[in-house]
Amino acid sequence: MNIYFAGPMFATADLLYNDYLVKKIRELDDSLEVYLPQENGAINDKTAYADSKMIALADTEKVLESDLLVAVLDGLTIDPGVASEIGVAYAKNIPMIGLYTDTRQQGADNTKKIDALNTVGENQFHYLNLYTVGLLKLNGSIVSDEQDFLTLIEKQLNA
Repeated sequence: MNIYFAGPMFATADLLYNDYLVKKIRELDDSLEVYLPQENGAINDKTAYADSKMIALADTEKVLESDLLVAVLDGLTIDPGVASEIGVAYAKNIPMIGLYTDTRQQGADNTKKIDALNTVGENQFHYLNLYTVGLLKLNGSIVSDEQDFLTLIEKQLNA
C-alpha cells in the first residue's frame, strides 16, 4: 500500500512530528510505502532550488500514486500545501484520514465555552476551513488522537 503523508513542513517542530508519525506508520507493516515530502531532497532541500512547477508535479504524482492520503491538520490554519493535496486526493477518490490534535476542541460539552461563542472575540474553539474538512470527510474521516489515527490506517491496510 502506498501512503501519502501530508503535513506542514517548514518549522523544526513540524519536521520532527512528521518524522515521528511516519515512523509509527511504517512500523505498522513492512510492506507500506510512505511518501513523506520532506524526505524528497530533489524538491524540498530548502538550501537548493526547486521551482513551483517542479514541486507541484512531484508531489501531485505521489498523491496520485497513493492508495491512502493521511494529513496533519494542526496549525494556525490547515497548511496550504496540505489543503491542495487533500483536494487532489478528493478529486481522484483516494481515501483519506486526517489527524487534528488541537486541544482547543476539548470541552465541547462545557456550557461556559459554548456560551462564550455569543461574545465577540471569545471563541474558545479552533476553526478549520470547512471546505477542506468537507473534502476530507467525503473520502474518509478525521480523528483527534494519534492511536485512533494509526488504527484507521491499519484498517485501511486490512480492507
